[in-house]
Amino acid sequence: MTFVTLSNASPRLVRPQIGSVTLSLIVAAYLVFLTNRTFWAKAIDYLGLPSFAVVLMGIGLLALFSAVCIAVSVKYLTKPLFILLVMAAAVSSRFMDHFGTIIDLDMIRNAAETTGSEAGHLLTAGFVTHVAIFGIVPSLMITAIRIRHRPFPQKFMWNTAFVLSCLAVFIAVGLANVRTLAATTREHRDLMATLNPVAPIVSVIRYVRASGAEKNLIVQPLGTDAHVIAPVASGKPRVTIIVAGETARAENFSLGGYGRMTNPKLAARGVRYFSDTSSCGTATAVSLPCMFSIYTRASYTHEKGLETENLLDVLTHAGVKAEWWDNNTGSKGLASRIPYTSFSDINDPRFCIDHECIDAVHLDRLGSWLDNVKGDSVLVVHQIGSHGPGYYQRYPDTFRRFTPDCRTPELGNCSHDEIVNAYDNTILYTDHVLSEIIDMLKLRQGKMAGQMIYMSDHGESLGEHGLYLHGAPYFIAPSQQTHVPFVLWQSPEARTGIDAACLDTKTGEPQSHDNLFHTVLGMMNIATRVYDPALDVIASCRVNAAS
Repeated sequence: MTFVTLSNASPRLVRPQIGSVTLSLIVAAYLVFLTNRTFWAKAIDYLGLPSFAVVLMGIGLLALFSAVCIAVSVKYLTKPLFILLVMAAAVSSRFMDHFGTIIDLDMIRNAAETTGSEAGHLLTAGFVTHVAIFGIVPSLMITAIRIRHRPFPQKFMWNTAFVLSCLAVFIAVGLANVRTLAATTREHRDLMATLNPVAPIVSVIRYVRASGAEKNLIVQPLGTDAHVIAPVASGKPRVTIIVAGETARAENFSLGGYGRMTNPKLAARGVRYFSDTSSCGTATAVSLPCMFSIYTRASYTHEKGLETENLLDVLTHAGVKAEWWDNNTGSKGLASRIPYTSFSDINDPRFCIDHECIDAVHLDRLGSWLDNVKGDSVLVVHQIGSHGPGYYQRYPDTFRRFTPDCRTPELGNCSHDEIVNAYDNTILYTDHVLSEIIDMLKLRQGKMAGQMIYMSDHGESLGEHGLYLHGAPYFIAPSQQTHVPFVLWQSPEARTGIDAACLDTKTGEPQSHDNLFHTVLGMMNIATRVYDPALDVIASCRVNAAS
């Protein structure tokens, strides 16, 4: 490395000068060893330490990253590309190292569809500090240096030689370690999913390609034959409120046996709680459209969800009024053909701060909506629920029962007990919101046959296995992210003809998001070719089910 003066007038100001190959090797080493803490922690955990396999992996990855960096060290492109790699690695490592996040396609989609207020909870002082140290400072250093490039013929020859040499080392190391690595990556698929910045960049590319293809999709009709079989005997309208929960995990519901009383009001209202329910995904962008789709988790894809009408469309075909109220990041396209209200857009100062509202905003309007119901209706209430990391912002002070609670989105500044206390308070507040909805339906039993069904979209990790928040790939996701609460309440008139003892037995059987589509159709007494009674949790308990 040499130094050159910036100008004759300022001889003391010099710019370090470095060859493009040397810089490529430095950047490669930086990326491999300083922005991959999560990857190396997993590698050491899976392969052991001391381990010759870990050493060989380090040599192989350094050779591979060096080959890539040297290959792209083209004049005028070197600095922008290296800075892009360094910044991508810095941002990704923050979420990988701090929350245990794996940045796959679904995580990129979830991030792309989030709101500014939601994203703001992650842009903490800790995030800024991390990105400054691991991203901005190295990027400024790259900007400040002067890169020496050989004349093109020489550069092509030398760079080709270096790239081929690096690839030869990578292949040799891989062959020497192939059995160990193959067995490890086959058993622990999450290892390579944390290789930074390779995995995040690949995920972004996959998302961009998928988004481009999705623009040409045409929504196909579903259940156009749907119709209400028969009205309620009294002639009252059927009214079902679907509460799409957010980030509530079953493990912290006292209805399911949790040691703390987090569901006192629901327990007093005679609800049915399905204790063994699984989500379709671990992030809203996957779970929400999946749970309202006709597809099971095994057959669902994002593309299928977009190109097929959903539960709300089938209800509309049957003549049922369907509406969506949102206090989250949107309906993910589910409500594009029905009336839709975004409370974060309204930003009512009684409930909202900077377009982020507590769930009481739903309760404020629900009574009036119910009073104006004219016929069979379904209302979807999409909660903010327990969304983190700012759990303390999801409930008012009157629901700070479990203290001390974490009062910052920077979870690293709180103890585990404080994080759990704040999270449990969000569940306690959801218990209140659901109970208020039930009470409003009860109050109007003389005018309607009311029902409420609640399912959370996914769960949440609170530090178990070193993971926080949600969004882990399903194949490695812990139960805290996939085991979700499922609550059902029906007014006496709505549950007419249902064997209570039979339904009680169903609460202990495995259920999932697969059941929502068909259970709601059954609750609204709708017949259609796309209805599957086997996936309706109530169907087999109807007195006339056999007929």
